[in-house]
Amino acid sequence: MAGDVLTWAVLAAAAFGAGVLNAMAGGGTFLTFPALVWAGVPPIAANATSALAVCPGYFGSVAGFRRELAALPRALLGREMAISAVGGVAGALLLLVTPPQVFAGVVPWLLLLATVLFAAGPRLARWSAGEGGSRLAAWRAPGLLLATAYGGYFNGGVGILLLALYLLVGETRLTTANALKNLNSSVLSVLSVAAFALGGAIVWGPALLMAVFATVGGVAGARLARRLPTAWVRAIVIATGLVMSVLFFVRA
Repeated sequence: MAGDVLTWAVLAAAAFGAGVLNAMAGGGTFLTFPALVWAGVPPIAANATSALAVCPGYFGSVAGFRRELAALPRALLGREMAISAVGGVAGALLLLVTPPQVFAGVVPWLLLLATVLFAAGPRLARWSAGEGGSRLAAWRAPGLLLATAYGGYFNGGVGILLLALYLLVGETRLTTANALKNLNSSVLSVLSVAAFALGGAIVWGPALLMAVFATVGGVAGARLARRLPTAWVRAIVIATGLVMSVLFFVRA
């Protein structure tokens, strides 16, 4: 890849923006991946390097949402982290044995579906709530497994999928859904990145630089997500999902 100052500046800016976006809405990979391709990194290596670059940003986001996570039962957090670990490993293994173009054709539809579900989240949550809890609560674990498997394969848009899932199964507070999304994203990202590293697919120079800026962006994004009105955060998520869907359709 090129070594000029502009190239490194673009990679740093893309990583910071990805950290902010992942903390608030998900989709940061769509900033880091094309930036790496523009810098001259081959697409497969760019995908792996991008996964490492945004991974630390999730930890910054988790730290930013520590109050929301502390209010949740530890058993729930442990169970969902375990599911996310299994999903992340499964997705990474799928990437290693399946031609990327096969799954790439499904990605735009997944992003569009997730965006629609997120937009309809409050209404769906009211509809799904029964006297004993959400009618769709039983789908929480299998839905999480599928979403994190997708995230292990290709991280782009996994935040939107997770946010849509949590609202659909009965999470009514956006900040809580955001906290869970970031926690589970961090788990699946660590495991998928480990697989990519073992496979020798990561370009370490850009990855380390971008990881630093993504972490700073993740902390900033978590603080911004808490301070912004809920309607604004929802609008950012929906707009991000729609733009990503269109771009992925065009790319496909």
